[in-house]
Order: sequence, then structure tokens, then C-alpha cells
Amino acid sequence: MNWSFSIFRRTALVLLSVTFPYATFPRARQAAESAPKSVWSPVQFAIVKFNDDAPKSWNMYHTDRKGLLLVRVWKRYLFVDLNDEEVYDIDPRKVVVKGDNVEFSFGDVPDKPIDTPEFKARSIGTLQRIRFRLGKDGHVLELQMPLGPTGKPIY
Repeated sequence: MNWSFSIFRRTALVLLSVTFPYATFPRARQAAESAPKSVWSPVQFAIVKFNDDAPKSWNMYHTDRKGLLLVRVWKRYLFVDLNDEEVYDIDPRKVVVKGDNVEFSFGDVPDKPIDTPEFKARSIGTLQRIRFRLGKDGHVLELQMPLGPTGKPIY
């Protein structure tokens, strides 16, 4: 009798260990997918430079949270956190274009940021300039945004 109970327990543990990931991870994925998307508006009068040259196709977006930007360079989206000086590569399929605005959920930001060893942000009069390198020996991206008369971003 003790032997059959042991087999039952082992079988139950094996079944639980096999079915547990399928039972929990889809719910977590579904919760992340159902996270509310934020509306991001374009930053007016912004300038983007890629290796000191203007890219042919770009746009910069902001939301109601200060210090967070979403930058599109060609078909690539970058989530820029100015507060923590971190940049994340975003899957373009997670960004939904709605006219001039885009919709993007904070739940879609990856866990690990891109290596940005030369992240520099400074205010130059009525302009805020952010410059960082993508990777150790990668390309340099520079963002320039207008500041209001008080020196705070107008976006």
C-alpha cells in the first residue's frame, strides 16, 4: 500500500510539473497583452540625428508621464527613459499607429535595456539634448527637444 501511494505521489508531481507552466504562463502573457495601451503624441519641433545626420524616416512621441519618449527611426522603435538613462528596443508589432499618434503599452517594455555607455542629457537654453550610443561601438542617436520659457519640457 505504501508503494502504490508513492507511485501516485510521483505521478502527481510529474503531471503538476508538466502542466504548471502551461497553466500559469498563458495567464501572465494574457495579462500583459490586455494591459491598457497609452496614447503617445508626437513631440512638436523635435530633431533626431543618427550618426550626426538626419534619418530619412523618424518620429518622436511622448505621453503624460514625464521623462519617457518613444522614438521611431526607420522601422525601429526605441523606448527612452530619461529618468533612469535607459533605452529599450521595442518590437514594432507592439506599437499601433492611429493617425499622428501611436498606442503603446508600458507592459510591452522589455526587461533588459540596450547597452548605452555614452548616455548624456543636458539643457542648452531653450533646447534639451539627449545623446547616446547604441551598444559599445554602435551608432549614435541624438534627440533634441524644445524647452519652455521656464526651462521645462513643453511636451
